[in-house]
Amino acid sequence: MSGRSKKLVLGGVSVRPGEVKDIRLKISETYTGDPIATPIRVINARRSGPCVFVSAAIHGDELTGTGIIHELLNGDPLELKRGTLLLVPVVNVFGFENHDRYLPDRRDLNRQFPGSVTGSLASRIAKTFMEEIVAQCQYGVDLHAAAASRTNFPNVRADLSMPEVRRIARAFGCELVIDGAGPVGCMRREACRKGCATMILEAGEPLKVEPAMLEIGVRGVRNVLMELDMLDGERILPPYQTTVRKTTWIRAEVGGFLRFHVKPGDLVKHGQPVASNFTILGEHQNLLVSPVDGVVLGMTTIPAVKPGEPVCHIALPGRNLKSIRKAVNAMDPEDIHQRVRDDMATRIQVTTHDEMDDALESAGDD
Repeated sequence: MSGRSKKLVLGGVSVRPGEVKDIRLKISETYTGDPIATPIRVINARRSGPCVFVSAAIHGDELTGTGIIHELLNGDPLELKRGTLLLVPVVNVFGFENHDRYLPDRRDLNRQFPGSVTGSLASRIAKTFMEEIVAQCQYGVDLHAAAASRTNFPNVRADLSMPEVRRIARAFGCELVIDGAGPVGCMRREACRKGCATMILEAGEPLKVEPAMLEIGVRGVRNVLMELDMLDGERILPPYQTTVRKTTWIRAEVGGFLRFHVKPGDLVKHGQPVASNFTILGEHQNLLVSPVDGVVLGMTTIPAVKPGEPVCHIALPGRNLKSIRKAVNAMDPEDIHQRVRDDMATRIQVTTHDEMDDALESAGDD
């Protein structure tokens, strides 16, 4: 039996057992010397248990996570039976205000951890986040979307060599779990080094909150809290789950305008057409094909490309495509994982390669 929860102090504000409190954590100041603060909801259950943070918008234009936390704040009540939950809907307040990934000094906040009290603006914000939030938590879930002009099929990224990270990453409930420690200076890497088991969700596009991504994220956070015995309920599992230890980008070979033949979440075989490249006046230039068997992890959302620009991100799953295809084909049309696929398909114009070949042959007959 766990005992009574402890008082949590954040930004000089105390949150006692059984209390729910909104806190504004000062992270910087304006040019006029006024405080700039990150808003945080703290839910401290009466019984002791893990302390978990859920954060979003460390990149200021990635609004998916902010929407997920907003739904957690305003949707079905989070009635914690034990432990403490810190909900941080906006980490990069500067970028959020400007709809910008970066800080005003053009630094990427998610490459500045663990930070320094005497460093740059980004470094000081990172240091505050580490000391005030990460240092008090045993687990963390950081919510992301794709970078500008891209979209990501929902996936979890985590250092699976760490047992507690592996535990929450698998519990979250995404089909694809990408194994890796993360880039040098990223928050999850440094949080794990400090003993706070942290994973991230990557889902959807920047500067929007897509309904299916929202549902995936809310369900995933609740799954983690259930796994940690902080929330009553039964975890909802994905139709399949596989570990990914390698991914590869397909890049444009020449400049032009693309016709896509796949969408996020599609299973692709080695040599399968991914996109056709045309001149702006419609002359076919080349065909991009998948170099591997895999799953479409992410794509560009802009069909106009220059040589070398990324077109399609392929994940190499840890299980064979036949078993994955069987699980996907057996999904209920109303299952959230199927609805994610259907929703993402509407964001990108997809033409099958056979249809495009027929159209080209018809044009040649003229």
